[in-house]
Amino acid sequence: MKQGLSLRVSQHLALTPQLQQSIRLLQLSTLEMAQEVEQMLDENPFLERSEDLAEREAFGLEQTDAPVSAGEQIAEAALPEAPGPMLSSNESSSSSSDTSEGDAIESKLDGATPVEESWEGDGTVEMAPDDSEWGGDAPARNNNSSGDDDTASAADLARAHISLQDHLHDQARCLRLSDEDRAALYFLIESLSDDGYIEDTLAQLAAAWQALSGPMETDDPNEGLEEREALEQRLAMALQLLQHMEPAGVGARNLAECLRLQILEMRNTPEARAALAICGQTMELVAKRDVKRLCNLCGLDDEMVRAALGLIARLEPKPGRRFVDVERNLVVPDVLVTRAGRGFKVLLNPEVMPRLRVHDVYASAMRQNRGGRDNGGEAGHAAMQQRLQEARWFIKNIQQRFDTILRVSSAIVERQRNFFMHGELAMRPLVLREIADELGLHESTISRVTTAKYMSTPFGTYELKYFFGSSLGTETGGNASSTAVRALLKQFISAEEPAKPLSDNQLSDLLREQGIECARRTVAKYREALRIAPANLRKTL
Repeated sequence: MKQGLSLRVSQHLALTPQLQQSIRLLQLSTLEMAQEVEQMLDENPFLERSEDLAEREAFGLEQTDAPVSAGEQIAEAALPEAPGPMLSSNESSSSSSDTSEGDAIESKLDGATPVEESWEGDGTVEMAPDDSEWGGDAPARNNNSSGDDDTASAADLARAHISLQDHLHDQARCLRLSDEDRAALYFLIESLSDDGYIEDTLAQLAAAWQALSGPMETDDPNEGLEEREALEQRLAMALQLLQHMEPAGVGARNLAECLRLQILEMRNTPEARAALAICGQTMELVAKRDVKRLCNLCGLDDEMVRAALGLIARLEPKPGRRFVDVERNLVVPDVLVTRAGRGFKVLLNPEVMPRLRVHDVYASAMRQNRGGRDNGGEAGHAAMQQRLQEARWFIKNIQQRFDTILRVSSAIVERQRNFFMHGELAMRPLVLREIADELGLHESTISRVTTAKYMSTPFGTYELKYFFGSSLGTETGGNASSTAVRALLKQFISAEEPAKPLSDNQLSDLLREQGIECARRTVAKYREALRIAPANLRKTL
């Protein structure tokens, strides 16, 4: 083998820590972003949350190159405080060249390898424009709602609801029970699921109760078994009390028992007795509405079975549903879209934008002790300088994240203008590449932005991915959005005759009459995605 030297020129893309953090922040949801900010506030002493009142600025692409002078910072710091949190910003954005450079690198991420690189900048400890607070374009909010205010937020209404356990405990206080029975009833109530079911067997609950009671005084296994049997009997008695509480059906161990408990609370009618007999059969037959087999198994005529099935359909399969805390199901939108004249205005939601800035006192101390000889030497000064640079980059990356979300949202609103005017039936086909080409970003960047980010529109709150959909061909040679087709299917099914529901073939023919070519299998896929039952299950008895 002959050895030799050769010269080769190649390009290599290295992901710096700053770019890695920018990419990671971009794909975080609102909740995950808030957790990341809290973690960074705990770890980095140079980063703080701004609570000062500052002059409000408009946020957007036009302000990304506007510098903030020292005189403006001094003037804003001298403003008096006002009651209530006022969200504002005097943060200057990163330069447009930095943003475009980051987007260019983002488009070449395939095959990139992360490298070890420090966060150190140019070694300066002077206050930079990025050190000031950011995310403060939020308007003032008055959390002290007066008694005359008829409007209340969904969160306030959710907090006013009481839980299923509290509702049952209130009823249990009205019962005259011994301490042991009251404890058993309390244990069962606390063991209920959100739907109001007892998911564990009484034996499992008795074993868990025994374990919570502490270790036994004796090592005799027979005594422990007898104690568990006694607890199981006490729980069985408490279960009878629980199942007679309101709401009807609470404390059931399966769907059939839940339905039976609700039927027993009704008047003793022939339909109710027939419904009890049907609930004793397999629930699969009830779900399929197999009238013929139910008639044979229960010994009832066709008319009575249909009446009983109609009665069962009016029952509540999840008794605890109305007590579920709806606050945790609320979606906080990242972008707000409102009407502005003949157009629409796209704004970032101020409630999800953190107000961060570099700590003035610590940064000033670094500037005054530039040599670092008095406090830990050069190594300690370099470490503190690195933390300062991390804080600056974190603020800059958060700003770039929200700026990218705003740009993508504005492009979506421009492309889907008909949706914001007429609803989902006017949705047009849209793919990630169209937005990426328009903004000069990579498709992966658009995918990160549209994942777990939500937009509040005049028609409701939707995930940004909702506005993207494939296209279906039309007779005129145009394209129809799959989202619009699903909305059209929903409209057809809601207007169908209950006694004669539309089959998938009939729905496909109706779409063809509208000029949309859609096969039966595609109709079935869209119907299942909308969680709509097939025609045989939608038929009204």
